[in-house]
Amino acid sequence: MIRLRNILDIDLPLFLSSLLLACFGILFIYSSGITSTRTLVSSEYIRQIVWAVSGIVIALFISILDYRRIYDFSGYLYLAMLLLLAYTLFFGRMVHGAKAWIGIGSFGIQPSEFAKIATILVLARYLDSTRHEQNEFKRFVISSVLVFVPMGIILLQPDFGTALVFIPILLTMTFIAGLSLRYVLFTAACIIFTGLLTVLPLWHIHILRGAFPSLMILSNARFIVLAGFFLITVFAIALYGFMRFKKRYFYWIIYVSGILTVSLGASFASGKVLQDYQIMRLIVFLDPNVDPRGSGWHIIQSITAIGSGGVLGKGYLQGTQSHYRFLPQQSTDFIFSIFSEEWGLIGGLLVFALFLTMLLRLVRIMRTTSDPFGSYIAAGFAAVVSFHFIVNVGMTMGIMPITGIPLLFMSYGGSALISAMTGIGLSLSIYSRRFQH
Repeated sequence: MIRLRNILDIDLPLFLSSLLLACFGILFIYSSGITSTRTLVSSEYIRQIVWAVSGIVIALFISILDYRRIYDFSGYLYLAMLLLLAYTLFFGRMVHGAKAWIGIGSFGIQPSEFAKIATILVLARYLDSTRHEQNEFKRFVISSVLVFVPMGIILLQPDFGTALVFIPILLTMTFIAGLSLRYVLFTAACIIFTGLLTVLPLWHIHILRGAFPSLMILSNARFIVLAGFFLITVFAIALYGFMRFKKRYFYWIIYVSGILTVSLGASFASGKVLQDYQIMRLIVFLDPNVDPRGSGWHIIQSITAIGSGGVLGKGYLQGTQSHYRFLPQQSTDFIFSIFSEEWGLIGGLLVFALFLTMLLRLVRIMRTTSDPFGSYIAAGFAAVVSFHFIVNVGMTMGIMPITGIPLLFMSYGGSALISAMTGIGLSLSIYSRRFQH
């Protein structure tokens, strides 16, 4: 039942932050379509207005509904989204090297954006329904499976950037649900070491120019097999020792050898699976000048645009990097670069403040709601927003590798915007009913 009190009791800072960011997105998507001769060559901003209005309506509609009604249907939504992802994998449209879109003609959707929300909902339900269960390891394993299944399908598309977003969803929600920190840290450590072991050989070949030959063993199949066999043997012996003698140090040997085994195998597999353009993105992240006219061009031009904005910026529609078309994907991946060039440091700080306000409100919702299901949803959505912001803005500044992750609410794209507004709607619904459950 919809109550007037729920409609009036809305988290205005959260809603207004998303609204302002969406407006900024429309303004600078319009700017991205202007050339140096003041000619408008793109109608993307019109579509973005339609998507923004649709997203706002969806967010407000969801906010007046009781989010608990989704509880029983979250599993069906999750399964439907898995089927949609699988369909996209085989019959989707190839865009920017990934088969991640389905649609007819110019109309299309990216199911992976909505898969984030569906995964958050089903994981929140599972964590809520099992919060009294004593077997934390079982809860973490099942939670990981729920997250890694859609993540794995998205990796096969291959859409590496979108797949990465599922990792902070898992880590944040399981941590908020009170699962042992050692499971969260184990997963985080595996990811960090996998990244290091993947990047080190590339760094050695393309940056150091072979100065340390010993690093080449990390890409040697024979070494990987031998090291993997050794680590598995250590793991098995330690597992037997722990089960036989119940000594604590055996547990930590299992823990560390497990991290190293998973990281070594995953890094070797990533070296075989990553596409050439994805490998080049990692290389130019380490040093853009390795390929300044090719893959490094994105980062160099983005840093130039942000730096040239100064404190106050060049003024709206007065940017040069975007209007002379130096910035690639300027309405999507590098929208923050245009924004910073035209509105400067002050504008950039304003965007930072709006995202910070949004995250603080989501944390407040997560902490004040009396319903664990709602708290877990807010935590998962906060993880998505913060990860998108950190990676996208860091990418434009050259401190994060290029992954193709959009800046939520601002980058051009209907699927990402409507998905984000759906998350806002759910969060508003949780806020207005924070004391009811």
